[in-house]
Amino acid sequence: MPIITNITDLKALYRRRVPKMFYDYAESGSWSEQTFRENVTDFADIHLRQKVAVDMSGRSTASTMVGQDVAMPVALAPVGLTGMQSADGEIKAAKAAEAFGVPFTLSTMSICSIEDVAAEVTKPFWFQLYVMKDRDYINDLIDRAKAAKCSALVLTLDLQILGQRHKDVKNGLGAPPKLTLKNILNMATKPRWVMGMLGTKRHEFRNIVGHVNNVENMGTLAEWTAKQFDEKLSWDDVAWIKERWGGPLILKGILDVEDARRAVETGADAIVVSNHGGRQLDGAMSAIRMLPDIIDAVGDRIEVHMDSGIRSGQDVLKALALGAKGVYIGRAYIYGLGAMGQEGVTKALEVIHKELDTTMAFCGRQKVTELNRENLLVPEDFRGRFERA
Repeated sequence: MPIITNITDLKALYRRRVPKMFYDYAESGSWSEQTFRENVTDFADIHLRQKVAVDMSGRSTASTMVGQDVAMPVALAPVGLTGMQSADGEIKAAKAAEAFGVPFTLSTMSICSIEDVAAEVTKPFWFQLYVMKDRDYINDLIDRAKAAKCSALVLTLDLQILGQRHKDVKNGLGAPPKLTLKNILNMATKPRWVMGMLGTKRHEFRNIVGHVNNVENMGTLAEWTAKQFDEKLSWDDVAWIKERWGGPLILKGILDVEDARRAVETGADAIVVSNHGGRQLDGAMSAIRMLPDIIDAVGDRIEVHMDSGIRSGQDVLKALALGAKGVYIGRAYIYGLGAMGQEGVTKALEVIHKELDTTMAFCGRQKVTELNRENLLVPEDFRGRFERA
């Protein structure tokens, strides 16, 4: 077993152990992948302010996200098809997150269902909702999340239509995967993954199949999903879902100051500054570059979280110091999951926690809640500000 010291180590092992179509699904963006790349590289423009001769003892990364205690302000982001990265992947990730003391967010497009995950954990997890045209199904999905005692609803707003994801189309991505000769030959080189998949009954989108009329197999499911994402999604729908849910509501996919202000008006508990990991609008600003303007615009009126591009504990610290109250990791934990299953998710969290704790100490802070912009050296032009004529 190789020595794992950072997320890049997990990524290398992940690439060797998971079929190409699922590696490509995680490690790619839409169209030219400009935004996908800049989500990561823009963090390098922010430098850290080192402080010396300060008391570094008694450090704590403990905080809260939407009123819930967390061991560090890092949540596992909703990632579709997680159960195809490793057999029963959502269950493994949820159990690792629970043991570590951070939130896990289950995607609507998960392989393991809400009920599958709820049966395997002892504490509430979060559920991510896509808005579909079938409102009866949405009502049922919200009721199922309530029955599973999910402690927050994460409403994704930036997927009314699907971005141009060329690799997924070329690979014939699906659940279960499309068995072309090319894919079969590639899977034959991943025996660990194959054995895991042979040992589970969960190979399809179990939040959907069996819960929607006339969707009983993958052929009809593909047709249904292509038609079901609601292109007419509006702020009125957000208000309806907030009332229907009745619990903590997090709005994910905010990348614009005006949208952030509208989100405050909905009464939501938090927003996530996010561009869907660069998988939707290619050419959009990176999430970290938009974060300062959005923080300045909404102030303390709503809790601001951030995702897209987090690959280290230093990235986490930079986002928190800019004003975010929490961040989400997606690819970073998927690398661990595909590489080593539940143990790999735990390793990813341990790596990020150690990097966050160590960097916090060098920056002269004992508590993660004390981080602020004084801990950073940020270029004056590091903004995503939209100036009206």
